Amino acid sequence: MAAADEYTLVRRQVGLLDRSDFGVLELTGRDRAAFLHALVSNEIKALTPGQGCAATLLDVHGKVQVVLFVWVADDRIFVVTPPAMAAKTAEALDHYLFSEKVAIEDVSRDHALVLLAGPAARATVERLTGAVPPERAWSHVAARLGETPVRLVSGARETGEDDVWIMSSAGDATTVLEALVAAGAGPVGHVAYESLRIEAGTPRFGQDVDESVLLPEIPFENLLSHTKGCYPGQEVVVRIRDRGHVNRMLRGLVIEGDRMPAEGAEVVADDATIGKVTSATWSFGLSRPIALAFVRRQHAEPGTRVSVRFAGTTAAAAVSALPFAR
Repeated sequence: MAAADEYTLVRRQVGLLDRSDFGVLELTGRDRAAFLHALVSNEIKALTPGQGCAATLLDVHGKVQVVLFVWVADDRIFVVTPPAMAAKTAEALDHYLFSEKVAIEDVSRDHALVLLAGPAARATVERLTGAVPPERAWSHVAARLGETPVRLVSGARETGEDDVWIMSSAGDATTVLEALVAAGAGPVGHVAYESLRIEAGTPRFGQDVDESVLLPEIPFENLLSHTKGCYPGQEVVVRIRDRGHVNRMLRGLVIEGDRMPAEGAEVVADDATIGKVTSATWSFGLSRPIALAFVRRQHAEPGTRVSVRFAGTTAAAAVSALPFAR
């Protein structure tokens, strides 16, 4: 299937996104919720079994070390990490573990993850399992797909459409995939996914967000609790909120012409470099190139005219709020 058709499938029906490269940690032990709560940027202790959240682990300077999805179950907490980050995240958490009764285990090899995205995602899951995915983002429920046990997790619309994560045992991965495809969920490749996620303004850890990025520089409200207690990096986040501002912000760029800039391309205003591109794609919804980029605060207002330098050329562009309007 062509990338444009995969894109349309997600926008109009339901597509299937492979998440087998994401990591899964399990935290067990009586202190698991309090321990994790004290380390990440979002509320954990108040979550009950079946609830979850997105969160970040920051360093003491408020910079993002990793973006996490946290799913609280009856006897454990699942922590889902970006690709290639499970071992590093487990090591970072273990660094803070002293007398607490907590065990941290990398169980990535034991689990399989896929994501259904599109207007028909929830109905497809309900038809296959008989279970209704919760409405609240990152809430989850145990179900069965035929004879196969699965966990259904409501996502946060990373493509701009409804989405449901499905976690199964690694041994059941093929069975789950075959059932989803038979139900009409077409596989979605990288090109279509990049168009979907960038249109939705969803930053990707390791590309748009890394350890050089302050949490307030990115769209972060769903990653942060303003009322919880202390955690590493909180002082910087609160100081920026109450007394200052960040010098750059993650914004969208709508680019004129038909050429896409490369990652790292310079964003320019009045012949001065005012930012850089982190991701770029052809937008099937807007029929033009778009990008995510860090730009200086003074140039971050939507509608601001800028230019992008790449491949020996300069293309005119306009700053966009996120998500992009389709």
